Amino acid sequence: MAAAGTAPRRFSASSAIVSLAVVLAAVAACSSLGAEAAACSGHTFSGTGGGGGRLYASCADLPRLGAALHYNYTAATNTVSVAFRALQGEDDGWVAWGINPSGRAGMVGTNAVVAFRRANGTLAAYPTVLDSYAPSMAPAAPGDLAFPVSGVAAEHDAEGKEMVVYATVALPAGKGSKFTHVWQQGSAVVNDVPAAHPTTGDNVLSTATIDFSE
Repeated sequence: MAAAGTAPRRFSASSAIVSLAVVLAAVAACSSLGAEAAACSGHTFSGTGGGGGRLYASCADLPRLGAALHYNYTAATNTVSVAFRALQGEDDGWVAWGINPSGRAGMVGTNAVVAFRRANGTLAAYPTVLDSYAPSMAPAAPGDLAFPVSGVAAEHDAEGKEMVVYATVALPAGKGSKFTHVWQQGSAVVNDVPAAHPTTGDNVLSTATIDFSE
């Protein structure tokens, strides 16, 4: 019963519907965030590749190309061991991940590791330098790299339809642990050389800043 002199509150059907919609939207947003947070942290490496079976303390679901980066950062030596995963359902495509030591948000200048399947069926994985918008994608000599890269290996997960490339990177001295990183995937390999990737959409937006110490 309403108090004397106070009009009773009335809720219309439309206001109830609006309130319900707001609640459902909030629940959906929380569920979405939870799913995204669990996407890379719940991944288990098969152990079949050269770096497989490793455990990684940190991971990041990257905002483009359905990719993820798993990593272990060692502050004492300023090195980071990474496992980069990207969707690659076919055997004739390639994936790559790297760091641009210049800090620019772009591919030119990036030192990357690339992985793909050769024509003979074996997997190739090696470091390369993206020195232009039409790089050779050839293996780089150690002296051509801006920082040491070791332990490069790859595996193709046919069931998960993704390619994984592993590497250990000695981060550039004096630049801390925060860098611009770039990742990529292409759909073709010609004569055992990765062919050009698309130049529209996510393929030209796949770059971000990452702090390996966080």
